[in-house]
Amino acid sequence: MRELFVYYRVRPADAAAAGVEVRHLQATLRAQHPGLQARWLQRPVEPDQAQTWMETYAIAGGIGADLQAQIDSAAAVMLPFIDGPRRTEVFVACVS
Repeated sequence: MRELFVYYRVRPADAAAAGVEVRHLQATLRAQHPGLQARWLQRPVEPDQAQTWMETYAIAGGIGADLQAQIDSAAAVMLPFIDGPRRTEVFVACVS
C-alpha cells in the first residue's frame, strides 16, 4: 500500500497562516476522498527557527498516481508559505 510523506520548511512568520491552509487543504482532500487519512506533523524547534512540517496521506488500497497528482495540485496553496522545495516521498508497508 503506497503512502505519501511530504515535507517542507515553513518560515516562523508564516507558521500561523500556513497552519490554517494545511488544515483546510487536508479537510478538503478528506471530503473529496472518503477514507483518506491525512496527518500534519511538525518537528520540534525553537519559536524563531524555520519549522519542518510533514503531511502524510494513506488510503485503503494505496495512493495511486491520480490521487497523488490531485494531492500535489491541491497543495499549491502551501507554496507561499514554504521556504525551499516541497518534497514527496513514497513508502510501502513491509510484510511482518
